[in-house]
Amino acid sequence: MTNLTDLSEREYFALLSRRTGLYVGRPSFSSVAAFLVGYDQAARRHGGPGLDGWREWLMANHQAAGNLVWQAQVRQIALPDEEAGRDLTPDQEAHLLQVLFELLDGFLAERDGAASGS
Repeated sequence: MTNLTDLSEREYFALLSRRTGLYVGRPSFSSVAAFLVGYDQAARRHGGPGLDGWREWLMANHQAAGNLVWQAQVRQIALPDEEAGRDLTPDQEAHLLQVLFELLDGFLAERDGAASGS
């Protein structure tokens, strides 16, 4: 059994990506996004960085529109030709989740590298 408090944020989110349903029930982008918003708020409340800088990182590294919330930015990056607000097919939903976790890992890797002076 993995002790979640011993995991780095990257390790924790990698675990979440592999066993998403364990954390949010039916895996969907909206349920994972809600989980991440809750995680961010709890982390900040308890003195952690949460996802501070995530939205700005998406804009700087992936040319995501600055007038969008991060959830819409990720959708724009993952599905650039898809109209916002449209229902997604199961394949699109799976792709969106995959891209979300890849982007999140990239963000955390860069932030961890900057924090350690690398």
